[in-house]
Parts: sequence; structure tokens; C-alpha cells
Amino acid sequence: MKLFELINRASLITKLSLLIIFTYALLSIFGFAIVSDKSKFANDMNLQIATLKPLSKLDFILIDDKKIYIKEGSILINKKNGDLISFEKFGNNEKFILSSSLGLENIQSQFFLMGTDKFGRDFFSRIIYGMKVSLTIGFLSVLISLAIGIFLGSISGFYGGNIDKAIMWLINVTWSIPTLLLVIAISLAIGKGFNQVFIAIGLTMWVDVARIVRGQFMSLKEKEFVEAGEVLGYKSSRLIVKHILPNILSTILVISTANFSAAILLESGLSFLGLGAQPPVPTWGSMLRDHYYFIFMDKSYLAIIPGLFIMTLVLSFINLGNGLRDLLDVKN
Repeated sequence: MKLFELINRASLITKLSLLIIFTYALLSIFGFAIVSDKSKFANDMNLQIATLKPLSKLDFILIDDKKIYIKEGSILINKKNGDLISFEKFGNNEKFILSSSLGLENIQSQFFLMGTDKFGRDFFSRIIYGMKVSLTIGFLSVLISLAIGIFLGSISGFYGGNIDKAIMWLINVTWSIPTLLLVIAISLAIGKGFNQVFIAIGLTMWVDVARIVRGQFMSLKEKEFVEAGEVLGYKSSRLIVKHILPNILSTILVISTANFSAAILLESGLSFLGLGAQPPVPTWGSMLRDHYYFIFMDKSYLAIIPGLFIMTLVLSFINLGNGLRDLLDVKN
């Protein structure tokens, strides 16, 4: 009930952002059912139909390999006879298809909602697969950053002293390095690929989480309920996990949405530089890299479409974070 109450109290922008994120999540999970290219990584290439415009429709002839026989003999030429295609012998002896007749049931129409890329691959199918990659990397990166940030921040804020000084030194050193540069350095150190991307991003985003958690712990550990727990002889681990941490979950939720948007941007940037998930895995960043020069041609949509999806998803997470901050603020 509290969740629905929060949604009802949210602003229109927050509700719209939540709807966009929810829609993207559903498409990334069930999108395979609506895409036309169901090959692995949506990587079915056909150079003859490269850079088709959006809303294009083509007819394809499907050939059943069970009806094709390869034998030695004269080469064949095809001849159209009504709705059938027959093959006739012609010329010298070579390997040829003995017979194959294709009826109307073998003709399939395919609709390209967003056209095709420069390799003739269905652009919409690759956008949907790239959506799954972006959301998965963002989610896993946030989990890593939360695990590291909450652990270090809670220890630093609760115990203080030399432990706090050591952890703050590590935070300040990490913070002094530009985020993108640090991600690139980690990516080069552990290699390229899908798994390496979310590990590299997660290892750079824990700093903000640790700082905020530390500040919250330093404030809450002075409260009466924590002092009461200490008087009752509760262990420090119980005070941290069961008493203080539940009181800062709303703050962690807000910082998680901000980190999610940052992770998507970093993943797109790494893919654009060729340091992200490697081909044939489609990502929005790699699609931008492959088609950015089309922005100056009449095929500019090849660069604009993935850019719009990146912008929409990142903006939705930012607006959602701002909305959650306002809703969960006790002053409101």
C-alpha cells in the first residue's frame, strides 16, 4: 500500500519516468517475442538491404533445405512459372540444386520498424537487445557499488577513529581520479567484454555511496535508539544491520537511481570507444560508433535513434531519483 501511496503522491514527471523505465524493462525481458531478428545478438546480416529507411517492408523467399538436393550434373538456371520457381539444367557438369519449387507459402514479408543498419541488420531488434545490455550492466554495476559503498561507509561512520581516516583517504584518492579515466584504466587492466564492463563501472561508483552512508551513520549513531541498543549489549554488527541501516534505505534508494543513470552513460561511452561489450553483442554505444558519421547524410536516424534511447533512459532515472528524494524527504 505504501508503494501505491508514493506513486499517487509523485509528480507527473516522476510517474512518466517510472513508466518509461518499466516499459524498457519489459521490452528488455520479453522483447525477443516481438523483434523480427531472432538470431543470437540480433546479428543476421544482409548487405543487399543495408541502410533501409524506417517503416520499410520487404518480401523474402524462404528455402527449405530439406527440399534441396546437391548432385553432380549440369548447372541450373531458374525459371519463374506462376507462383513457382523451377530450375533447369544448362551448360557444363557441376554441382547444382536438382530441384526446388517454392510456393506462395514460402514468401514471407518482413517489416523493419527502424530500418536496417549498414550491415543490413534489423535496427529495432538491435535496439531492443542493446536495451537489455544497458539495463543489465546498470543493475549489476549498481549492486557492486552498493555492496562496496555500504560496507565501507557503514564501518567508517560507525567506528570512526583510524578506521575512518583510512577509509576516507581511500575515498579521497579514488575521488581525485576522473571517473571515465578510472573506468577506462580498469577496463584496460581486466580486459574487454560484458562482464568486465559492469565490474569496472561498479568499482568506480562506490565512492558516492560510501560518503553518503558514512555521513548518515555518523549522524544516526548518536541517536537514542542506538545508545539503547549499546546499553542492552547488542553487538556492533546488529546495530549496523538491524538498527541503523534500515533508517537510511530511502537515501540509498535515491543514490542508486543516480548511479544507475551514470552507469548507463559510462557503459555507452566505453562501447563508443570500443572498450565495452565486444561485437557481435549490440550496445547503444557501439551502434552510435558504427553510424555517427551518418549524421551528416540522409541516414542520420542511424545515429539519432540510439542517442535518443540513451538520453531517454538516463533522463528517466535522473527524474525518478529527484522525485524519490522529494517524496521520501521527511520535511515534505
